[in-house]
Amino acid sequence: MNQRLAPARVPPPGRILVREYEARGWTQKDLAEITGRPIQTINEIVQAKKQITPETALELAEAFGTSAEFWTNLEINYRLHQTRKATQKHEIGRKSKLYSLAPISELVKRGWLPVTDSLEELENQVCDFFGIASIDESPKLAINFRCAQERSPEAIAQLAWAKQVERVARQQTVGAFDRGRLEAEIPSILACAEHLEDVSKVPELLRSLGVYFAIVPHLSKTYLDGAAFYLDGHPVVALTLRHDRIDSFWFTLMHELGHVVAGHQGSYLDDLTNLALTDEEAEANQLAANWLIDPLALESFVMKNQPRFSRKAIEGFARSKKRHYGIILGRLHNEQQAPYGSLRSLLGKVSLYLMGESL
Repeated sequence: MNQRLAPARVPPPGRILVREYEARGWTQKDLAEITGRPIQTINEIVQAKKQITPETALELAEAFGTSAEFWTNLEINYRLHQTRKATQKHEIGRKSKLYSLAPISELVKRGWLPVTDSLEELENQVCDFFGIASIDESPKLAINFRCAQERSPEAIAQLAWAKQVERVARQQTVGAFDRGRLEAEIPSILACAEHLEDVSKVPELLRSLGVYFAIVPHLSKTYLDGAAFYLDGHPVVALTLRHDRIDSFWFTLMHELGHVVAGHQGSYLDDLTNLALTDEEAEANQLAANWLIDPLALESFVMKNQPRFSRKAIEGFARSKKRHYGIILGRLHNEQQAPYGSLRSLLGKVSLYLMGESL
C-alpha cells in the first residue's frame, strides 16, 4: 500500500531565496534592483509575509537561472504545509473538547459510540449520545448530576455512565408507578432472593411496577455500584455489577429501591464501598439491610454462632429466611463478623443470569 509521506518541516521560499542571493554575494537591495521589484516586496517574501506570484517567479527564474516552476512549487508546498498545520491544530482543539466531555476511547470500546476514523462523524455521534447540538453545549441529562461542573476524569466518566443509563431506560416500556404499591411488593421482589438463578426475574418484575431497570457496567474511574433517579415521573434503578456477587447485587438493588420507597427526591449515584452517609443514604442502607435479613433473627444467629460461622450454619439460617446463603455470608463479611476471605465460594456470580440486561 503506497502512502505519501509529508515532510515534517517545509521551509518558506524566502529562506531559499536568501541562500540564492547570498551565494552570489548579493543583498536584498541588489536583488530588488535586478528584478525591478521594490525592496519591501523582496523583504516581505523573505519573511513569508508575501507570496511568490507567477510574475515574481518568472523574474526570480531569470535572475537566478532556474525555472519559474521551481519558485511556484516552493510557494505552493509551503502554503499547503501551513494549511495542514492549521487544520491539524484545529482538529486537536476539537478532539480535546471531545475528550474533555467524555471518555471517548472507553465509550467506543463498550460499543456506546460507533468506531469511526472521521472526526466530524465522531463529533456528531458524541452530540447524539448526550442530546446536544454541539460539543460547546453542556450535556442534557434527566439525572441531576451533582458532579457535572468538576470536569475531573471521574466526573466526566460518571456523567457518560449516567447518560447511558438514561438512554437504556428510554428504550424500555414500564407499567404505572405508585410508590405505595412498590413498597407493598418488596416481599414479592425478595422472593427472588432465595435462589441464584431467580435474579433473572427481577428486571421484568420491576418494570411491571413502573420502575425502569438497567444494568450498565461502570466506566473506569467511576467507582459506582448503582444509581436511582427519576425519568418522566418513573424511578430509574441502575446497577453496574462492579462486584459480581449475589450479596452485592441484592444489597445494591434494595439500597436504590430504598431511596425510591422512602420518597427521597433528586438523584443518587452510589459507591456503596465508600458511601457518604447522609441521612438519606443511611436510611436507604437501613431499609435494604432490614428488608434482606430480619435484624432480630440475624442478631440471634450471630450471638449463637460467633466467632466461627460454619457453612452448615449459614446455609441453615439462609433456608429458614428464604434467602440465598451468599446474602447471609456477605452481610457477615460486611459487618466484620466473619473473616472477609472465608467461604467465598458461597458468593455466586449473578451476571450469567442477567446477560440480556447488561449493556
